[in-house]
Amino acid sequence: MLVRLAVKNLAVVEAAEALFGPGLNVITGETGAGKSVLMGALHLILGERADRSAIRTGAEEAAVSAVYELADTRAVDAILREVDVPPCEEGTLILKRAILANGNGRIRVNDAPATAALLRKLAPLLTDIHGPTDNLSLLDAGFQLRLLTAYAGADRELEAYQRRWEALLALKARLQEAEGEPGERKAEIDRLVEELEEFRQVNPTEDDGDPLTERHKAAANAEEILSIGNALTDRLSDGEGALTEQLMEVHRALRSLAGLLPEAEGWGEELTSAQVALQELSKSIAMRLSQIEADPEGLERLEARLGQIQRLKRKYGPTLEDVLAHWEADKERLDAINASEGELQQLRNQVTEAEGALRRAGETLRAKRAAAAPKLAAAITAELRDLGFAQASFPIALAPCEPGPTGMDKVIFSFEPNPGEAPRPLADIASSGEIARVMLAVKVILARHDGTPTLVFDEIDANVGGETGRRVGQKLRRLAEDTQVLCITHQPQAAVYGQTHFRVSKSVEGGRTVTRIERLAPEARTAELARMLGGGEAAARHAQALLAETRPEQEELAL
Repeated sequence: MLVRLAVKNLAVVEAAEALFGPGLNVITGETGAGKSVLMGALHLILGERADRSAIRTGAEEAAVSAVYELADTRAVDAILREVDVPPCEEGTLILKRAILANGNGRIRVNDAPATAALLRKLAPLLTDIHGPTDNLSLLDAGFQLRLLTAYAGADRELEAYQRRWEALLALKARLQEAEGEPGERKAEIDRLVEELEEFRQVNPTEDDGDPLTERHKAAANAEEILSIGNALTDRLSDGEGALTEQLMEVHRALRSLAGLLPEAEGWGEELTSAQVALQELSKSIAMRLSQIEADPEGLERLEARLGQIQRLKRKYGPTLEDVLAHWEADKERLDAINASEGELQQLRNQVTEAEGALRRAGETLRAKRAAAAPKLAAAITAELRDLGFAQASFPIALAPCEPGPTGMDKVIFSFEPNPGEAPRPLADIASSGEIARVMLAVKVILARHDGTPTLVFDEIDANVGGETGRRVGQKLRRLAEDTQVLCITHQPQAAVYGQTHFRVSKSVEGGRTVTRIERLAPEARTAELARMLGGGEAAARHAQALLAETRPEQEELAL
């Protein structure tokens, strides 16, 4: 339990200390006296965000410390070991936190440096704080489902389901990454197939580069080539007065000259070589010209082929080498996609198996929730009747839904405060006072299940009074048999059930507001209850009567 809470220079509190006892601790005081500062101090020591504006004016820092005495420290010690913080000694956990004016802060746990994250991790094992605004959480479907799960003792089933859920999400993420965006993979396959079909129809080769261009050029200029070429062969060897004939005459002249000039014999050999070369040249030209014909249809075919290659170059070029490389890359990519299809199918099978495992885990979780729902409904109904709803009913409906992170169930808490009315969802009909009492009933029930050592209620009895306030006090007192309870209240009918009573008061000293918290002795407690009842002799007598009336009840509760 929380045995000590000390506050220094926090808001209007210069220095205050509260030594709490077991059972029900009630905290009372006039509005604005500083009770909210105690709640703020608890929130700070449990890791909530620190605001330097909360530092008392003129002070350099604000400090909060708390001491818990725990019957079982195993869960707390396990968390402390994770961050190398000393474990609890003899069940004692010491938390300290300071807020500095420069915006920095200090946190120590068991006298070792720590962080706000550690405080937040420890908080659920130490204290459950419930204030007026928390009532609204009871209207949230997710909160209602968590309550039912806790009551059903289905934490293990929920954890098993959530492991399946996380595994399924991971598999789906892998599959989505492998497949790409929806439709993207199919679009890529369609593109590749279309491009490869285009390549297949054209079937470009390396000959569709310069060789094709040369063939087209030759075909396009065939008549001119034949005309010039034939004229050239005529001049070389075929025509009248061709060079070969002229060289024959020159050869005869050289033979005649050789009879007169011996060295002319070598000139003849050179002339023979020239004759042979000219004859070979003429043959080569004639042979090449024989391959060329003025063929309009052939030219059209060449132009069509050139057009196909040019289109491919415009899309995949600019060069023929680029076109051929793109064709090869498309084939490789399609082969890779086809090869990965087997892996994708394996992933799809794993997703299907994971979905089945998730549904089985969800059905197991649902079974425990479904079995607990009528029991929780009956338990809350019984508690509500103790709190003044004599004819109330509190049906809990559980319905299947699509799998989500918390299961495959949705829950609806309904409320029928008056007999004869059809139950409707809690959010539709409950007033703030009704919500507060429903939440108290829930907390009473769950306190027996979650094991939180300290429950804090901040004005849980707001918007109720009289007989209902007395019943709230009785309920808190009964709840305090299983756990320590701290309750801030304005209701004397509830406060009278406290086993330990604290009063928060403020005064002006030296021009400064000073807040104090003190544990009340019996006489001072009577005076405080009288103040809460309106003051005066009649109120004092009423306070004494309340104490006298509740004493036998408390003794009976204690039994």
